[in-house]
Amino acid sequence: MSCCKQLEGKSAIVTGGAQGLGEAIVHKLASEGANIVIADINIANCEKVASDVAEKYGIGAVPIKVDVTKDEDVQAMVKTCVGSFGKLDIMVCNAAILISGETTQFATADWRKVIEVNLVGGFICAREAAKVMLPQGKGSIIQINSKSGKRGSNKNSAYAASKFGGIGLVQSLALEFAPSQVRVNAICPGNLLDSPLWVNSLYKQYAKRWGITEEEVRKKYEAQVPLGRGTSYDDITNMVVFLSSDKSSYMTGQAINVTGGQVMSP
Repeated sequence: MSCCKQLEGKSAIVTGGAQGLGEAIVHKLASEGANIVIADINIANCEKVASDVAEKYGIGAVPIKVDVTKDEDVQAMVKTCVGSFGKLDIMVCNAAILISGETTQFATADWRKVIEVNLVGGFICAREAAKVMLPQGKGSIIQINSKSGKRGSNKNSAYAASKFGGIGLVQSLALEFAPSQVRVNAICPGNLLDSPLWVNSLYKQYAKRWGITEEEVRKKYEAQVPLGRGTSYDDITNMVVFLSSDKSSYMTGQAINVTGGQVMSP
């Protein structure tokens, strides 16, 4: 029933929303009644996700091709949301890339690319969302960060640097936007061991690197988590809904660990 939907009547943008965690976030927000602009470089997947959620949940869903590193793309994305739904309540900055490798072999161009997408892109999206939210006097900007934003990541310096920087960005924007009741928070997931990134790529890479089986790779990572399992999409999407809703109205500037205890803040 609609009375049970926490985000009924709200409008949202999800970047990187065409696949993986982004797609899961889109489905979760839609299930809670939000109208959504689904933004991604992969427009074909965007269109499919938009069609799926509109049919399944009866909400408004608009696909748009966006490169988050381009001002004009992000501005068009925000304009599309306001034009379609009249406002922007929730901005989920999920688009990100990961390129890892040994520092002595790591190309400067690749390092810059990770920073450009993950950190600069996140800034552009938050900035353009704020241009709508600040005059409204309300809004929630949510950055999908990582446990790598809380501690270093071996042979993964570009990604960790972008995520550490992301937390600094969140805290700074939270201070700046607080007088207008626009909240800015980050979610720091642990390893999404059932995601396409792991299933289609990382298990194979690590198994080859360490000379063990893919199942042994999984067990190795699960053993690092006090709660004994990887992070699920539901673990993250439930937190996205909470930070999007009025139930978190007194929270801003937070970087919330969703890691099963693998990373704990003092």
